[in-house]
Amino acid sequence: MQFDITTTESSTLYKLLTGTVIPRPIGWISTIDANGINNLAPFSFFNVVSEDPPHVMFSTVRTGNKNKDTLNNILDNKQFVVNLVTEEVVEQMNTTSQSVASDIDEFELAGVTPIDAIYIKPKRVKESLVHFECEMVHHYFIENHQNGGACIIIGKIITMHIDDSILMENHRINLDKYKPVARLAGSNYSKLGEIFSIKRQ
Repeated sequence: MQFDITTTESSTLYKLLTGTVIPRPIGWISTIDANGINNLAPFSFFNVVSEDPPHVMFSTVRTGNKNKDTLNNILDNKQFVVNLVTEEVVEQMNTTSQSVASDIDEFELAGVTPIDAIYIKPKRVKESLVHFECEMVHHYFIENHQNGGACIIIGKIITMHIDDSILMENHRINLDKYKPVARLAGSNYSKLGEIFSIKRQ
């Protein structure tokens, strides 16, 4: 079946995209507002886009043409932390996916521990095994949308925190100990399944 973008409802397009582009890594983004209130929310339209120098991207929807707190905070101070999601914190991550008032601290809501970053103001999630401290270098609002569109944020990683427990020789990551979680469609998530190798040509 063919789906013409201009005539297909955005809700259908969302289902098709999130059901086919899988699994997606989850960027658990922490920010801070001008009053010092912590914000924490997950985004599965997220990935690394460069390693020289390291950059990441994520996008946030604008339901009803309104920015999420995450976006407002980043546009205000240009800083955020990417905390990566593992099996041990997936329930807490899910708690932070709900829409709450901007004066609610999602660290407290989810029962996770805020710890200081080294170079920026937003806090890191102590329970996460990987943190990227980031500075926004670019943002772009998607145009010609039906319901508010989205904004893409590109951030430069200025320092990485990797828990010693998942590091092996030569800076490889121990996947058995890392146990990352990825997003599928609807309420579905995935763990790492069977892993196979193919040598590059």
